[in-house]
Amino acid sequence: MKTFYLTDSGKVRSHNEDSVIITKNQSGDYLMAVADGMGGHSAGEIASSIVVSHISKCFNESFCNMEKSKAVNWMREMAKEVNDLIFDYAKDHPESKGMGTTLVMALVTNDYVLIGNIGDSSGFVLKDSKLHKVTYDHTLVNLLIKAGELTEEEAKDHPKKNVLMKALGANNPIDIDIFDCDMDISSVLLCSDGLTSMLDVEQIEKVLLSESEIEDKVIKLIRKSNNRGGNDNISIAYLEFTESGD
Repeated sequence: MKTFYLTDSGKVRSHNEDSVIITKNQSGDYLMAVADGMGGHSAGEIASSIVVSHISKCFNESFCNMEKSKAVNWMREMAKEVNDLIFDYAKDHPESKGMGTTLVMALVTNDYVLIGNIGDSSGFVLKDSKLHKVTYDHTLVNLLIKAGELTEEEAKDHPKKNVLMKALGANNPIDIDIFDCDMDISSVLLCSDGLTSMLDVEQIEKVLLSESEIEDKVIKLIRKSNNRGGNDNISIAYLEFTESGD
C-alpha cells in the first residue's frame, strides 16, 4: 500500500482547525482519519486533535488482527470515547463551549475496508476507474433532499448547506455511520469539506486517475481547491492499493 496525508489552512481561514492522520500498526492494518473542527478560541482545533490523537493511540495499542464484526464495534466505541472526551474538555474549559468536530475514518486490512463518518467530512473509494462517495453527509440540506423538499441542484447553493445535524461534541449520545466497502477497489480517499466544497467528484477523480505519484496527487488536489477560492481548511488522507499488496 502507498499512503499520504496533508492538511492546508486554505486561502480564507487564518488558522487550521482540521486534524488528519494515517497510521499502520504492527499487524499491517491501516487507520485513516480526518476531523474538521469547529468552535471559537481554537476550540475546533483542540476538538479535532483530541479525536485524531485518541483514536490513533488506541489503534496502535489495541487494534490487532481484529475480525470485521469486532472492528465495527471498535469504531463505535471510539466514537463514543472521543465524544465523551470533547464534552469533558468543554466542561473544564468554559471558553470552549460549542466546540466540536466532524470525523471520517477508515480501517483498511487484508480482509475488509470499513469507513465510518459523523458530520460532513467524506469517504470515497476508487473502483474500476470511477470515484464513488461512500459516506452520507449529516447536513440539513441532505435531510431536506431526503424529504423531497430540495433537489440536488438546489442544495449546491443553499444558504444553509454547511449546517450540520450531527457532530462530535454536539450530540450525546452519538452514533457513527459505518460502511462495509467492496474489497475490489484501488484506493481510499478521506477528506474534509474544504475539498468537496471546491471540487466536484469528477474533478477529484481526474487527479486520482493521473499517472502522478501519490504525494503529487494529494498536493494537486489541495492546490486546485485553493485556486478555486480555498474557502475552508483542506485535509486529505489517501491510500492506494498496490498490485503486490505492499
